[in-house]
Amino acid sequence: MTSCDFAIVGGGVIGLAIADAILAVAPDAKVVVLDKETELAAHASGRNSGVIHSGFYYAPDSLKAQLTRRGNVLLHEFCAERAIPVRNCGKVVVATDATQLAALDALHARAQLNDVPTELVSEDELRRLEPLARTVDRALWSPTTSVASPAGVVTALADRVRERGGEVRLGSAATGGGPGLLALGRDRLQAKHVINAAGLQADRVARWFDMCDDYVMLPFVGLYWYANWSPGRLQRHVYPVPDSRNPFLGVHATVTVEGRVKIGPTAIPALWRESYGGGHGFSPQDTADILRAYPDFLRSKDHDVVGLFASEFPKLSRRVMVAHARALIPTIDQKDFREKGRPGVRAQLFHVPTRRLEMDFVVRGDKESTHILNAVSPGWTSSLAVAEYVVADMKSRRAL
Repeated sequence: MTSCDFAIVGGGVIGLAIADAILAVAPDAKVVVLDKETELAAHASGRNSGVIHSGFYYAPDSLKAQLTRRGNVLLHEFCAERAIPVRNCGKVVVATDATQLAALDALHARAQLNDVPTELVSEDELRRLEPLARTVDRALWSPTTSVASPAGVVTALADRVRERGGEVRLGSAATGGGPGLLALGRDRLQAKHVINAAGLQADRVARWFDMCDDYVMLPFVGLYWYANWSPGRLQRHVYPVPDSRNPFLGVHATVTVEGRVKIGPTAIPALWRESYGGGHGFSPQDTADILRAYPDFLRSKDHDVVGLFASEFPKLSRRVMVAHARALIPTIDQKDFREKGRPGVRAQLFHVPTRRLEMDFVVRGDKESTHILNAVSPGWTSSLAVAEYVVADMKSRRAL
């Protein structure tokens, strides 16, 4: 049996950011980050769009609003410190018909409440910002939205954890645990405090500590297609007005840090957690758990579940996905999108008592353990701010 001060389950961007933040305030602490995969960024931390969000989508009293705004600043600073390229392209949100204008204006009002710079621009101004995009009457311009390499950030963050004296153990799956102890196959790791940043498995890890009896994980698959366009043809991210009834932003066009263009993602309901294509990661236990939750999800009064199914499953077709993107950028052509991107899976919590998808970050803990249960998008953008928040929360519980 080995021992440490802090054991972190999950070596994605959230787990590494928390390790880094602990070592910044407690440099003598023994911190061990555990990840079941043999390489970094194998899951959501390396499969997201890389968009560094500004934080205007979220309710002003939410953790997402607070931590995305702060995370945007911290992530830009981190990328500058570690010489990670960032494309400061900005983002436009466009209306595809006049019925969306009230929601567009509401986004702008919310941005002002969140202290996030945005501007409503005319159709002519939009053409100057992004000649390929089209809108009805007006669009929303977000100048502080950018993009970087998700895997590049995760790798650099792991490097800084190691430089500060932390240990990152890859290929080390936690198989069970409880206060002060984690099972690692036949081995054991004794820890003064366990931090759960396990992403798609976070609810299961939390149950080892009796911290998550009211949530279940409902995964959603995100698919992307890359354009064969020359770099720089699209200058800005182009997004639709989102449906406020569901926590997804719809199919959009994003520019990668290299200047490539991709469209997506979908939000297709999945029947197991690591559903990256084919039978990859299939788990009968996952499927049973998810199917048990779906009757409650279908009866939800807060979400248009039938509408979600009807809109998302057709996006398995490249033709349908391209049609959604063409509503934002009329020059998009199906023949230009032949390269599939790496699928991602959104680790979305569903609150069983209220039959609602959890819209905000969720952090729970006591003196023995801390659990980051719902670090969905914009979790990558917010990661360094989430880590600050978690460390402050741990201090308030005298766990650090």
